[in-house]
Amino acid sequence: MEFATEIAVFLAAAVVAVPLFRRFHLGAVLAYLGAGMAVGPSGLGLISDVGGMLDFAEFGVVLLLFVIGLELQPSRLVAMRRAVFVAGSWQVLLSALALGAAAMLTGLAPLPAALLGFALSLSSTALVLQVLAERGELKTQHARAAFGTLLFQDIAAMAVLALLPLLDGERGHAGSWRGLVALAVILALGRRALRPLLRIVAETGVREAFTAAALLVVVGTALLFHATGLSMGFGAFIAGVLLADSEYRHELEADIEPFKGLLLGLFFVATGMSAQLATLVHRPGAVLGGLVALLALKAGAGWLAARLAGLGGAPARRFASDVMGGGEFAFVLVAQLARGGFLDAATGDLVVIVVTLSMIATPLLMGAHARLEARLAPPAEPAPFERPEADEPRVIIAGFGRMGGVVGRVLRARRIRFTALEISQAQVDFVRRFGNKLYYGDASRLELLHAAGAAEAEVLVVAIDDVEASIRTVEMARRHFPKLRILARARNRQHAFRLLDAGITAVYRETFASSLEIARDALTALGLSAAEARDSVRTFRVHDEQTLLRQHAVKEDEAKVVAAARESAAQLESLFGADDRRDGQADGVGDRRGEVSR
Repeated sequence: MEFATEIAVFLAAAVVAVPLFRRFHLGAVLAYLGAGMAVGPSGLGLISDVGGMLDFAEFGVVLLLFVIGLELQPSRLVAMRRAVFVAGSWQVLLSALALGAAAMLTGLAPLPAALLGFALSLSSTALVLQVLAERGELKTQHARAAFGTLLFQDIAAMAVLALLPLLDGERGHAGSWRGLVALAVILALGRRALRPLLRIVAETGVREAFTAAALLVVVGTALLFHATGLSMGFGAFIAGVLLADSEYRHELEADIEPFKGLLLGLFFVATGMSAQLATLVHRPGAVLGGLVALLALKAGAGWLAARLAGLGGAPARRFASDVMGGGEFAFVLVAQLARGGFLDAATGDLVVIVVTLSMIATPLLMGAHARLEARLAPPAEPAPFERPEADEPRVIIAGFGRMGGVVGRVLRARRIRFTALEISQAQVDFVRRFGNKLYYGDASRLELLHAAGAAEAEVLVVAIDDVEASIRTVEMARRHFPKLRILARARNRQHAFRLLDAGITAVYRETFASSLEIARDALTALGLSAAEARDSVRTFRVHDEQTLLRQHAVKEDEAKVVAAARESAAQLESLFGADDRRDGQADGVGDRRGEVSR
């Protein structure tokens, strides 16, 4: 009951803080941190068990690292190799050297100073990406460089987390060996085990079961790694990497996203609660001096790393402001160093409050720097680095059956990037046997469309068999992606009416075009010239499309629909009759052609 009360306090704090902070144009992350400081032991004291809340909230970071692992496709790493391996490595190296040297000047021994410098060199992936997303800057040059750097930081942090147990002496060595054995087993068997498991669940067609399976993969792998002495986040990260090129990547991301967002909010609240404000009161000079040193050294190292990676002046400065704050990894390493006797409690509390304040300051400094750059620098032409990555789709195909498959083959032949989504597991298995990229998932889900890249795509082709799912998809896409051009397949006339009701003007009836092709060939087989057959079919097509629109206007009244159909048939027969009379006057064969038209 006490835990439920604390959750209620957390939810209430978030509900109050987020709208309040957004009213003053401050980000949600800053609201969560502020809410945590308000309800924590240093504030109102409504929640006292900060450690237990942090342990629970860590699952938000675990889920985030799983999603980051899903992003580690080989093609994405190749496209972002400069941002990941050049900017990222330089930023970590330069920041760690500068901060480690500063730690040694305070009296720390070389090993803990080096580890602390590395921990402080890392930024908060969750915080930075959330702020960039809220500001709509994820596609800018500095944000792409920041994303690549954060990705490198996460990879480096995972490596260090795997080695941290070595600090515990003989027990740590034994745990590390067990962890390395578990890692080898997961890497060897994970791909063969995880994908068949997800396939079995997907074949049931029960969405809730697939969501449960997605959470089981993350939590199960995390707990397995934790049991062998490795980090839970590292286990989730490895699970994401193993599934990065699977057909379930987008569906997994869509299923995990709501849980990740909520638990990350809880994590930031817990981070705010853990801030030892008493340290700020008793040692204000040390705290503020440490905060200024951290931000200044990381900003300088970040700017130099960006320049070494080839970024220009303004993007390099924006990049430096993105990565200048501390990250949650520092809390993990500080606790480990304190347990190993490398840091005393006072120094540990000082580092925690400095890192927490830097995380609070980061959104404010990013926003202030962006406004300053906007005033000082005129808009520049987009740099080559800003071009979309190689795997960003221009087209999304929802439904990869008879019609969607043909569209995909044409696009592939023209080397136009597309992402295909299909709810039928059997169809996914069949298509992927031929080397095509197809992802399992229900395209009518907003999270899946986001994960598939609908916000950046230009065209959505809706070729879904299920009429209700087709309507849900087009309605969802029109509501949330108004710039996306939608081309929709209709299985029949009633389906076409519903698509027109949803505001879709580019409607393609499933068998209409092929039926017209058969009719055209039948006319030529009966003696008409190719031009005459083509004109007849074109006339019929235009007339039938006009009839479709007239029937759509009265579709609720069956009698009027029937009357419109009869009127249309009479008009069409009269139209062809007039054409035949004109042709007959020209060459005397009107009777034969009139029979064919009828």
